[in-house]
Amino acid sequence: MTTTSAPVVVQQRDVPAAICSLTTMASPDYVDVFTVTASEAAGASAQQWARAGIEAAAGDAGQFVWRVLLGLRLERQPSSDRVGGWKIADRGDSWIRLEAASWFLTAHLVFQADDQGVTVATFIRYDRPLAAFDWRPLSVGHRKAMPSLLDRAVTAVARITLREEESSGSSRRNPATEVHE
Repeated sequence: MTTTSAPVVVQQRDVPAAICSLTTMASPDYVDVFTVTASEAAGASAQQWARAGIEAAAGDAGQFVWRVLLGLRLERQPSSDRVGGWKIADRGDSWIRLEAASWFLTAHLVFQADDQGVTVATFIRYDRPLAAFDWRPLSVGHRKAMPSLLDRAVTAVARITLREEESSGSSRRNPATEVHE
């Protein structure tokens, strides 16, 4: 029997330079960074983490905040160049940057994955004075919600990676449980 440790979510007080280098946003007005470590999600890609966090964990509640409260212009139709309506702006081997904007603010989400889990950074730029009025109270809820959201993302990313392995025919096989005829 394999045991897995519970996911550990930590909010980082200092934004790592490596994360800052993955956004093109100059002088953001708001930045936060959360890291989750979870053995059961080891090896998941940054895009898998993004889909797990945005589409599965945040789900309809996230869409309500992004579309209604923040007015972000997100695509409604699923596509390979979007995650939960957010545009995939850039990516590398271990990271992905998603972008969206409304008439009063611009948002970037950066996911950087490694064998231990994922680091997620939120960058917000106030394009109009109303943005500070709108985002400041929402940011309190955002910071409170991130630990449970990332906890749910761990479960979702494990399902996503398993489903992708099964659909590609490369699911992990356990020779001890195979039936030979």
